Amino acid sequence: MKVDSEKPIFVIKSRSKSGKSLQIRSAAMNEQEIVKASLTEIFRRNGYHDPEALTQRDFDHISQEIDRATGILVSGTTIKRLASGRFSRSPQIATLDAVSRYLGFRNWQEYKIGALTTIELPDADSHKPVHSPRGRGWLSRYWKAVSTACVIAVALAAFVQLSRRPGDFGKASFTFRKTTTSDIPNTVVFSYDVKGVTADSFFIQQSWDKNRRIRIDQDSHTLTDIYYEPGYHIAKLIANESVIRAVDVYIPTNGWFFFAKEKPTSNPEYIRRRPGQSPGDLTLTRADLLSSKIDITKEKEYTSTFFPGKMQLNSDDFTFTATARVKEVKSNFCPYISFEIYTQRYPLFLKITPGGCVNEASMQLGEQFISGQTTDLGFLGCDVRQTTQVELRVRQRNVTIFLNRKKVYAGSYQESSRLITGLGIMSNGLCEFENVELKGADGTILYSFEKPHSL
Repeated sequence: MKVDSEKPIFVIKSRSKSGKSLQIRSAAMNEQEIVKASLTEIFRRNGYHDPEALTQRDFDHISQEIDRATGILVSGTTIKRLASGRFSRSPQIATLDAVSRYLGFRNWQEYKIGALTTIELPDADSHKPVHSPRGRGWLSRYWKAVSTACVIAVALAAFVQLSRRPGDFGKASFTFRKTTTSDIPNTVVFSYDVKGVTADSFFIQQSWDKNRRIRIDQDSHTLTDIYYEPGYHIAKLIANESVIRAVDVYIPTNGWFFFAKEKPTSNPEYIRRRPGQSPGDLTLTRADLLSSKIDITKEKEYTSTFFPGKMQLNSDDFTFTATARVKEVKSNFCPYISFEIYTQRYPLFLKITPGGCVNEASMQLGEQFISGQTTDLGFLGCDVRQTTQVELRVRQRNVTIFLNRKKVYAGSYQESSRLITGLGIMSNGLCEFENVELKGADGTILYSFEKPHSL
């Protein structure tokens, strides 16, 4: 259904013998206006009421939410470009389908039909009878025929589009095995069978990152891929743009694992620990970076992650505490530390930064991502260059945050993220740690510097 931006709005009305009127309305919106309007609605549903105030982190969050809901990754950069009206090239149909599916439609064509066409049948009592002059009955019959034809055309268009969706998903199979237990990088062997599935194309995507999507042959059964980062990944088997199977791929670490990245989609640069460093010592130095051939003249995010070989702690009931401070690698007006609890679904994290930079602060609690761009997160502001203590306490999805032993936030979330899979600490500098501890609601310590192998 192609919409011409130069066509005026038109309304066709007819009246049935029962006295009810049929109204078909077509809005004169072009494709670009529809895309922008749909993205604005997605922003609103995620708590962003001013699209111009969104940061790249906010766009990346929207990207993750669309991916979780639809199985289609649209990059944060693409979302930002389309939302700002930069249409130097037409959006891919996969992007448009992802937007429409997030809003509850099957595909972009169905969304346009639903967004652009309104059919109303008001009660007969709401209108007075219309008496046409003698000899003009042919005109009434003409408009009835036109309106009926429009309804049929809309229905046929929807039927044709829906009939093109891939089918027979139940016949697909998807499994995997790792070539090693915890080596990083780690090669994974995917086994699949999609011979009985009706679709034009098939893919395997190893995680949320669409850049890690590989096209597969319908007549083959094996694909190998490399995971460069540890963690809990959800690999997807995709037919056209529909996720038809998913498997949880867990890549654990042997203790803490360190790496640097210039941007979220970059491959990690691994950081080697100093010889003789104790398992509980997470502190890195500039010498560690240089010996690992890390270019310290570039802005990077430094990550420390720990993914144990087993998962046993409920993400809805735990206490996490950490005491740390940032030592800058490069001079930065807004140093930060992010503390993250990895889970089988939604992560829980806090990003703290100096008070003058709190518009860059953020946090995620279950399904709720909260940005300092659209919410006052002044309570997450502190000088992270000084020793800072953070406590995240969760009891039956009720969250309390303490900063330097002061209660600064209380809230809750709805959707469980199942079990805790690991811990992560990120910063644009190097962190010095005094303590990191994770314990259950009953006080049982699952991880601490004194018990680094408890998990």
